[in-house]
Amino acid sequence: MACFLVPAAEAVVVTAVALTLKKKEEKLTLPAHEAVGTEAPAQEQKFTWSRKLFLLSGLLWGGILLLAFEHLWHGEVNPEDKAVMLHEMATVGVTMSAVVTAVWGVAVAVVSAKFKKRAKTAVQEG
Repeated sequence: MACFLVPAAEAVVVTAVALTLKKKEEKLTLPAHEAVGTEAPAQEQKFTWSRKLFLLSGLLWGGILLLAFEHLWHGEVNPEDKAVMLHEMATVGVTMSAVVTAVWGVAVAVVSAKFKKRAKTAVQEG
């Protein structure tokens, strides 16, 4: 019924944090490139925390949109059943948020390990 509201709240917070981090990361990297007078090389792409959080945000927003559409399609959004809605939010909504965040965490760990391995290999070769 309203299980998508818990991931929606998480998505709002994650998106806000990701946008804030992105601005801070841009402020930190921009002066360094201006001082040198060059732009960042294309190979210097880093897996920053803002990028990681935007991935989580995308997963959450995509799931929210699909769930909200599905619930509306089947007429399951009914504000009159507040007790049922709160129970579903506390059980299904929290579980969905936790699972999506856990899967994201595993994916980030795997990708980060690959980035580190690739950087280590590049240092050994160069």
